[in-house]
Amino acid sequence: MGLLFSTGCYYGHLAVGQAKLLWARQPIEGLLEDSETDPELRAKLELVQHARHFAAELGLDVGGQYTSFVPWPHDRIVTSIIATEAGAISPTNFRFPIVGEVPYKGFFDQERAEREASELRASDMDVCVSAIRAYSTLGWFDDPLTAPMLDTSDARLVETVIHELVHATAFVSSQPDFNEGVANFIGEEASVRFFANPPSGLSDDVPSASDVRTRIDDDRLISRAMMALKQDVEELYARDLPREEIDRARAELETNGRAQLKDLPLQIADPERLSKAARINDACLAIQGTYVADTPKYREVLDGLDGDLLRFIARLDEATKADDPRRAFFNP
Repeated sequence: MGLLFSTGCYYGHLAVGQAKLLWARQPIEGLLEDSETDPELRAKLELVQHARHFAAELGLDVGGQYTSFVPWPHDRIVTSIIATEAGAISPTNFRFPIVGEVPYKGFFDQERAEREASELRASDMDVCVSAIRAYSTLGWFDDPLTAPMLDTSDARLVETVIHELVHATAFVSSQPDFNEGVANFIGEEASVRFFANPPSGLSDDVPSASDVRTRIDDDRLISRAMMALKQDVEELYARDLPREEIDRARAELETNGRAQLKDLPLQIADPERLSKAARINDACLAIQGTYVADTPKYREVLDGLDGDLLRFIARLDEATKADDPRRAFFNP
């Protein structure tokens, strides 16, 4: 999904968490050779090995990433918090070494994350707290697969692995929307291509490319609806209105937004369940934009390259060398 860094005394917390993760690594090759390895785990590990090979063929920097496994006992590796100021729909950025400004802050300790979230809410900020199954150290370490990463569908797993390998390949300091948006897009498109011609030896129940594309189409319909709601909220906050009136109008926007989600012509996801479960407070809407706001632009670029993802990734790699990578990518 994203990146993990932070500041202050909290560096010690990160160092301990990262060390625990690295020390717990088990070589995947050994697990595959071990006849006692659980068959379901074996199948997931083999799938990731094939995904790594596919990513390398696309031009991504694979290195030693995902050659080890950690049986992490929790449902997440880190807990991430995103915050927005009252009356704002853009995330408050945190500035850290190397990565620059990013709109999220990660914690290995879930309770610590929840405490900070409570403190931010007490300061009249809106907060989105999320369980994160995967993050990238940008090639500083050989990131392991973890049990939380594997606890998903085959298509989502391939998409996630490739997403994180994009971060290890191309990263621009203080441009989170560009970093996350392009990684999200490449992960989706690469997973479709992977399952269009799956390697031999995979289980018979892997998804078809058309099924993967249908699910991604659903995701993008949902994203467009969320971005439309985000824009409506942004326009509301730009108006000079009393706080009570803004609060009332914001509640109406949420009601309308949920109704629109319920009416989406989704092919796989359940619109009614989505409508009820969607997290559309300001902070959660803000982070949505980081990942999907530029998806239509990436689609245009890929179409202009005749759907050639190899050329798309090569263009990204070249753009990161420019003074303004985002501009260089969209306007080479």
